[in-house]
Amino acid sequence: MRGISGCIGLIVVGAILTFASDWQLQSVNLDLVGVIMMIAGALGLAVYASVLKRRRVGALPVVDETRRGL
Repeated sequence: MRGISGCIGLIVVGAILTFASDWQLQSVNLDLVGVIMMIAGALGLAVYASVLKRRRVGALPVVDETRRGL
């Protein structure tokens, strides 16, 4: 489950940079960096969820086609 926690971590750090920090850097817009991190985390969660959905599709039952008693 490292993928899910990494994506949630990106969202959390991005939200902190966007909404809770008042730092001002001359060459970097931290609000934009935070928004980009939140979008990347949300996309990562969506991709990870779709991969997990594909993995959880049940396998077809195995049918034994050998004839017994002949």
